[in-house]
Amino acid sequence: MDKYYDDKVALVTGAASGMGLATAKAFAKAGAAVALADISEEAVQKVTKELVAEGHKALAIHCDVTDEAQVASMVDRTVATFGRLDAAYNNAGIQVPPSDAADEPAEYFDRVIAVNLRGIWACMKHELRHMREQQSGAIVNCSSIGGLIGLPGRASYHASKHGVIGLTRSAAVEYAPRGIRINAVCPGTIDTPMVSDMLKTQADAMNEIMREQSLGRLGRADEIADAVLWLCGPGSTFVIGQAIAVDGGFTVH
Repeated sequence: MDKYYDDKVALVTGAASGMGLATAKAFAKAGAAVALADISEEAVQKVTKELVAEGHKALAIHCDVTDEAQVASMVDRTVATFGRLDAAYNNAGIQVPPSDAADEPAEYFDRVIAVNLRGIWACMKHELRHMREQQSGAIVNCSSIGGLIGLPGRASYHASKHGVIGLTRSAAVEYAPRGIRINAVCPGTIDTPMVSDMLKTQADAMNEIMREQSLGRLGRADEIADAVLWLCGPGSTFVIGQAIAVDGGFTVH
C-alpha cells in the first residue's frame, strides 16, 4: 500500500471523533486528500485544521447524513475541491438507549434507522454517482458486530446494522462489474466516545460484553482504520460485498 494513496481522494463521515477521525487521519498520513464530514461543525473544523497544519490536504464539511440534500452537497464539494473520489468510509452512526422490544418508543427506532441505515444509503448513493463516472472506487460502510449477532435490548440498533450489510451486499454485486468495490466493516467494542458513554450508563451490559472479549480489552479506533484502508486499497482487490468483523474475537464464540 506504500504510496498507493498519494494521488487518491477519500471521504469520511462521522469524522470528528472516534473511528471516523482515526480513519481520516490514516488516509491523510497515507497520502490521500481527505474530506472530513460530521454533524458537529465546530469539531470537524478543529480536527481538519490540525491535519492541514500538519501538511495534509483536508476539507471540513458540515453534514447531517439524515438529510439527503446535505449528503449530495457533501459529495459534490469533495469532488469539486479535489477533482475525484476514490475511497469513502461511511461511518456516521448513533446508539439509542437499550429497551425491551415491547416497550421501545417509535422515535428511538426512527432515529437510529434514519442515521445508521438511511444515512449510509444516502451516502453510498451519491458516492456511487461519481464513482460510476470514473469506473473506479471503493466504499466501506460501517456496520457493527450488531449487524452479525443479536443482543437483548438492542433490536432497533441491530436492525439498522443488519440493514447496512444488506445494502452493502446488494450494491456490491451491482457495482463490481463497473470497477467499484463495496464492503462493510463490523467493529466490535471499540474505545470511542460512544463506548465511553456506554461504560458509564450501561455498566452491567458492558461487563457482559467484555466477558466475551478474547483479547480482554477494548479495540482501538486505529485498528478499525487499518481495516478500512486495507478494504479500500490494493491488497483487497478480490474482496467484494463482505462484512468484515474487527471485534477481538467476540463473534467467534
